[in-house]
Amino acid sequence: MMPAQSEAREDVDRRSMLLLSAGHASVDACQGAVPALLPFLVPELDLNLTQASALVLAATVASTVVQPLFGAWSDRAPAPWLLPGGVALACVGVAIAAVAPSYPLVFALVLVSGLGVAAYHPEGSRFANYVSGARRATGMSYYSLGGNIGFALGPLLVTPMLLAFGLSGALAFFMPAAVMGALLVREIPRLMSFQPEISRRDARAAAEADDWRGFALLISVICARSFGFYTLLALIPLYFVGELDSSDATANIALSAMLVFGAVGTLVGGRMADRVGRRPVLITSLALQPPILLGITGVDTTLAVVLCAALGFVAVASFSVTVVMAQEYLPSRIGLASGFSLGAAIGAGGLAAPLYGMIGDSAGLDTSVQLLALLPAVGALLALALPLARPPARPTPRPAGT
Repeated sequence: MMPAQSEAREDVDRRSMLLLSAGHASVDACQGAVPALLPFLVPELDLNLTQASALVLAATVASTVVQPLFGAWSDRAPAPWLLPGGVALACVGVAIAAVAPSYPLVFALVLVSGLGVAAYHPEGSRFANYVSGARRATGMSYYSLGGNIGFALGPLLVTPMLLAFGLSGALAFFMPAAVMGALLVREIPRLMSFQPEISRRDARAAAEADDWRGFALLISVICARSFGFYTLLALIPLYFVGELDSSDATANIALSAMLVFGAVGTLVGGRMADRVGRRPVLITSLALQPPILLGITGVDTTLAVVLCAALGFVAVASFSVTVVMAQEYLPSRIGLASGFSLGAAIGAGGLAAPLYGMIGDSAGLDTSVQLLALLPAVGALLALALPLARPPARPTPRPAGT
């Protein structure tokens, strides 16, 4: 472990966290806006469904799988410029993609936007860790909430602009690029004041404290959780319409309930993790999911909506907690840990969807949803084996303005 030294602050620095969360919301809004562009791009460029789906895949892969590379890069040297740079790339990329004249150019610009999203997340998570003081899990929940809000608002913000002005309405994304970019550039010196000065001896101690076994096991837990949760996001609308004979509106209400209560769960999970510990919150979150999933397949529509809300709450409650745990397992590689826990592991969540879709086609969606309960159950068993990671005391940050 790094040598114990006094913490500079006990609570979260609200000003810095607000800007980091707002930047997180901006980049994730760009990612959420890509699907909303498709109904307008398809007739404009005469795209087929494969081409349209490939744009969503490009945005997802670029924004998640690449995150560990940016994290490893920022571990070698501070890269706070990735914060305004990531926002600018994400917003400008999606804005110009909407008015690009050809499909290859649209595809390339969507990739650029995804790279901006990938660039922001690890560095944003690093500084969220620094500005959270002793309340790392609570601070990370605030940072994660920004992303949840941004992803949900992306389609809601861009669709009215597209309806009013056509595809050129997406040029409105230049505004958050300019405003948030400028605010983050201005905030960089203050953010840097929270970054600890670490001596070579402290760096060696942190590297010796890196627990790669615990980190690898945690990534396995995150994958089990993500496979189940993100597959369910794809199946829930189909389940409500196909098995419960509900309307499309009801199916969307159930999906929205999962996401809204998931955002609430993010905040509650972070606070609880700082009070009772990371592992108890993670294990409880995973253990509660199987009975709720099984319950969804045995109740009427109204109760199924309620259970979807409960599932979103308990599942997402551990998302910010696992980011903090990853950082604590790899105290000398916070960027890499953030990139894997936020990007690669979560981005892999969609990989199980085709398999469970095939199960649904052959055995019914009831069976598919019931089998999903196995994934968080496996995650809970793996989480029981996670080693304890005592949060390393970080050296006193530099005074602001130095």
